[in-house]
Amino acid sequence: MHLDDFVHTVGAEWQHRYKEKIHKLTLSAGFSCPNRDGTIGRGGCTFCNVDAFTDPAGGLSVAEQLCRGRKNIAERSRRYFAYFQAYTSTYAEVEYLRHLYDQALCEADIVGLCVGTRPDCLSRECIDLLLSYADRGFDIIVELGLQTANDRTLKAINRGHDFRCYHDSCRLLRSYGFEVCTHMIIGLPREDLDDNMRTLNLVLDAGTTALKLHPLHVVRGSVMEGQYRAGRLSLPTQEQYVQIAGELIANTPADIVFHRVSATARIDQLVAPDYCIKRFPVIDAVACYLAKYGAQGCAIGDFYEKERYFRRSED
Repeated sequence: MHLDDFVHTVGAEWQHRYKEKIHKLTLSAGFSCPNRDGTIGRGGCTFCNVDAFTDPAGGLSVAEQLCRGRKNIAERSRRYFAYFQAYTSTYAEVEYLRHLYDQALCEADIVGLCVGTRPDCLSRECIDLLLSYADRGFDIIVELGLQTANDRTLKAINRGHDFRCYHDSCRLLRSYGFEVCTHMIIGLPREDLDDNMRTLNLVLDAGTTALKLHPLHVVRGSVMEGQYRAGRLSLPTQEQYVQIAGELIANTPADIVFHRVSATARIDQLVAPDYCIKRFPVIDAVACYLAKYGAQGCAIGDFYEKERYFRRSED
């Protein structure tokens, strides 16, 4: 049983598009975030400590990081996306962005850019720069961190923008033909399946072409670490996460690409939950859920009835 049997994964999508395996090579280029440096706020989002999710670059250049990434992947791929992941990878002067992006795209085995950013950090100059690469034949994917469409939750987690900002940015990017991958977190405080389903419907309406699903997890150095240790924050169990992720996938049209259906954090940074240490047990559980109840796009049944499946599994 494999996730690709039930979900339109990015790996399968790229295999079809490029006729070979394509991987992302993750890059850290020393970007900051307007929600940390005082431009719109300080301290960042309450769930965030970017070092928990990325491998520090240690002062390596873009070319050196690409070389290291190729070695880590070994023989699994021959062509790659350069993935500017850490913090807000459009948050700089456009000439500095050009300098960094050019370093990646001059490599012969790079097919395009994947740029992680916030919806409030896409200047006209930045979009023009990305368009110039698209005009040269590179594929461009913009990953927009949203997490939820609920403005009250966005305020509570100190996100620094509202859903309208995301909606307008997504529509703008799509009007220029960019692929947009939207990040959603499952398990944010006081949110449930209904909130997650509403977020899904709204980002689909905005035109997103891809999704990343993440379980809420607590990492060292985040505001949420203090909330969790004080007993003011509860986290979804693995079973709860799998149920909600499965329902979101089942209610997602088959043409939408999933870049991720779960997420992990570095073991030295993770506080909780333990199931976020390893990727594949959760991914396998999502695949089992979809095998039981239907694949992406089937929009199946009543979520709450499916709790019986997990009760049987525990017997």
